[in-house]
Amino acid sequence: MTVLYLVRHGETVDNARHIMQGQTQGQLNDNGIRQAEAVAERMRTEQIDAFVSSDLRRSIHTCEIIAQPHNASVVTTPLLRERDWGSFTGKYIPDLSNLNDPTLWPDDIESLDAMKMRAKEFLVWIRKTYPGQRVLAVGHGIINKAIQSVFFDKPMKEIPPMTNAGIRILDLD
Repeated sequence: MTVLYLVRHGETVDNARHIMQGQTQGQLNDNGIRQAEAVAERMRTEQIDAFVSSDLRRSIHTCEIIAQPHNASVVTTPLLRERDWGSFTGKYIPDLSNLNDPTLWPDDIESLDAMKMRAKEFLVWIRKTYPGQRVLAVGHGIINKAIQSVFFDKPMKEIPPMTNAGIRILDLD
């Protein structure tokens, strides 16, 4: 059975400042590093066959910290990138009054359908590349939610948000 440990990256400087990061690289803050170290400790005795990360720095750094006790390298994929928030990127989230009404969003934001297609591609890629293995993958809040939405065949709004360094386990077979 292929098992996916889906992890959200640790807290970043911009998370703490309530800045919409989207597909920017991001940087873990001290708390985010501690969160990643706590996941590394929790996963230290788990058999993990592969470590996969979004190709954005905040996720790579988190995954490297978690993989370190296993002396493992990290494979990156753009399929795990956060949602592209277009012109919302870099904005102070409380100032985005349109955030709750997608009909008022700018046209340059990645559509929900496009993001869920990426999530589906990610799950297919994991199953094909790592059959029967245990994979820990570090992504981002919204793409991780999309992956779970596709996996459980539920609307995004029914998937609880993941906290920074949160873990969800999906049995893919």
